Amino acid sequence: MNSGVAELNGLADDRALLGRTSTAERVSDILRSRIAEGFFRPGQRLSEDSIGSALGVSRNTLREAFRLLTHERLLVHELNRGVFVRVLTVEDVEDIYRTRSLVQCAVVRGLGEPPYAVERVAAAVAHGLRSAEQGDWKGVSTANIHFHQELVALAGSERTDELMRSVFAELRLAFHVVADPRLLHEPYLARNRRILTALQEGRRDEAERLLAGYLDDSRDGLVEVYGRRMAKAEQQTD
Repeated sequence: MNSGVAELNGLADDRALLGRTSTAERVSDILRSRIAEGFFRPGQRLSEDSIGSALGVSRNTLREAFRLLTHERLLVHELNRGVFVRVLTVEDVEDIYRTRSLVQCAVVRGLGEPPYAVERVAAAVAHGLRSAEQGDWKGVSTANIHFHQELVALAGSERTDELMRSVFAELRLAFHVVADPRLLHEPYLARNRRILTALQEGRRDEAERLLAGYLDDSRDGLVEVYGRRMAKAEQQTD
């Protein structure tokens, strides 16, 4: 079975999530998650026929889902060519981190008085450590995203969660083109744990300081690696 068929079979498994009242929003939720997980890669063309058949939805519903994800900057429509998973620029990556710093640090700063309900944050840290022990660096990447999503969720704001869900999905587009995910993600396992410990001990200001430094270093490292990768790809196409 080739990889394309396997991907579509996997997508068909999500059909049950749509229920009997499927909507473009539900389809976009599924596709957003699949893009974030690397099921669809940056630059990949999305087939209306194949995806619509796998999910059991109409062409119009799928096109509306594509439109929603295009507004979220996860997809791009190219005239006479179709819909593609977006390939980020270095400037995109820098802007993603600006947004993360503004939102995530504000969430931690506004937590109020301890104790904080960080059980789900702790579960994400544990997931990352287990994945690292197994050499599953894609799993580490996923756990790292979950760690930050759960930090944002501490705000108890559906709007903030929705905003950052799209931001984190965009971030994964950058992660997917990095050649060595271990080099990218391994240093942050211990830093995640330190942020968690600070929150567990009620040291909110310390957690914010650690998070701000984390995001600055993560941005610098990813921009450097991503920039080199994209420059190499451009040279190969010249």
